[in-house]
Amino acid sequence: MTDDPRFKLPSSLYSAEQTRALDNYAIQELGISGLSLMEKAGKACFEVLLERWPDHNTLAIFCGSGNNAGDGYVIANLAQAAGKTVTVFQMGSAEKLKGDALTCAQRVETLSTLDIEQPDDIEKIQHQLGKCDVIVDALLGTGLKGDVSSFYADVIKTVNESGKPVLAVDIPSGLSADTGAPLACAINADVTVTFIGLKKGLLTGQGPSLSGQVYFDDLSVPNSAYQAVPSSIRREDYASLSKLLSPRKKSTHKGSFGHVLIVGGNHGMAGAALMAGMSAMRAGAGMVTIATRPEHCALITSRQPELMVRGVETLSDLQPLLEKATTLVLGPGLGGNVRQNKTDTSQSGDVNEESWAQTLFNYLVQQDHPMVLDADGLNLLSRHVPKLRKNNWVLTPHPGEAGRLLACSTKTIESNRFEAVDKIQEMYDGVAVLKGAGTLISFGKEGEKQNYLINAGNPGMATAGMGDVLSGVIGGLLAQGLSPVDAARLGVAVHSGAADGLAERYGERGLLATDLLPEIRALVNP
Repeated sequence: MTDDPRFKLPSSLYSAEQTRALDNYAIQELGISGLSLMEKAGKACFEVLLERWPDHNTLAIFCGSGNNAGDGYVIANLAQAAGKTVTVFQMGSAEKLKGDALTCAQRVETLSTLDIEQPDDIEKIQHQLGKCDVIVDALLGTGLKGDVSSFYADVIKTVNESGKPVLAVDIPSGLSADTGAPLACAINADVTVTFIGLKKGLLTGQGPSLSGQVYFDDLSVPNSAYQAVPSSIRREDYASLSKLLSPRKKSTHKGSFGHVLIVGGNHGMAGAALMAGMSAMRAGAGMVTIATRPEHCALITSRQPELMVRGVETLSDLQPLLEKATTLVLGPGLGGNVRQNKTDTSQSGDVNEESWAQTLFNYLVQQDHPMVLDADGLNLLSRHVPKLRKNNWVLTPHPGEAGRLLACSTKTIESNRFEAVDKIQEMYDGVAVLKGAGTLISFGKEGEKQNYLINAGNPGMATAGMGDVLSGVIGGLLAQGLSPVDAARLGVAVHSGAADGLAERYGERGLLATDLLPEIRALVNP
């Protein structure tokens, strides 16, 4: 079934409201029976359940009082017919069931051998779960507003603590379909089968870890419905973006593929600039120069002799490098914990770390070169008054840096990553890349906004230097003539795809940023 095109994830992502609009259009405009859609949804879930857990014969199905409950009752009916032992936990008021969900529940009630319980005691639920093989979550759907109530929160906690595998119907109960953040708490599912519109919250923030393996079924809704309800965001991957890389002409030379200038590597942070430089070259840049502290030059050259390295202490040292560069990467290891009343020189007479970083930053952000701004460059940007705006730069914050850019907490960023990335882009212009599980990319003016999600990458990437490698990849692609938004989209896909390939072969633990370099080279040569 995993090869069944019916279950492949589409490229269009939808909010909860947009999914309801798709559903309503199918029923009201196209004349498709709502009951038929519910039956197809339940059947899709049961098929996935059978494939994933073929030997699990005792099911506990949790139903709420909305349409998700109807899907749960369809699953119960199918499981009963297949000889499974089924217990339905009708949580909340059964009297609130209506329409198609009520019809499906009434069908199940005619099966006298099926056990339907309405427990009000968590201990009873715990006892029953001890007997089951697999749990089906049909408690709460996409219509949840506000935090999960205490009653449902207790049920969710009990399910999560049971240790039993869970299949979530449409979306894990308690997970926001719009943000990927739990609404106080959420079911931790092993598998989620979602319908009609692929909910954007499943693929970013905590969505990927709470949803497990995501399957999609459009329930045979015609394409005209999707044309009538436009998508809010596009899901992209390496396969869809690799077409941006065209074969090289035989007459080209190193000057044909740009010259990246990487500025960073303050005291003790030479490695960050080095990794950005190495990844820019592996991404295909013709030439790369690193402007760093003079004492780092020998170290970097010995590690990667193909990189040009120049010691920079003043703007006059930087100017000739800038004249030759076509693209800038500013920030890897730049330093710059700027504090007021900091002197310009240390006791040794050397320019201190903060002033060095601030001086280079202030000068370089005024240049016209296409630019990637990362790491300490973003931290300096967050402190700059007035706010800077450039239409040809790519900003690549992780949630902590994003919080500094928007003067809010990391928790606030993660509570709505889609809103956060749009705010950053609107505030600073250019292209904003919000890194993390389900990396988001925002580009364009209000009314013409383009949003993308790259649902690749893995927890092995939570290690030092990964961001430096990404900034180098994007810089290398910019140098080869890709637009800022294309360089960002492809750069994220190549970076995360490289990490996924390594994790699949060797596992996630122990993955180093520099391990990605050979994989990056392979992926930029499709």
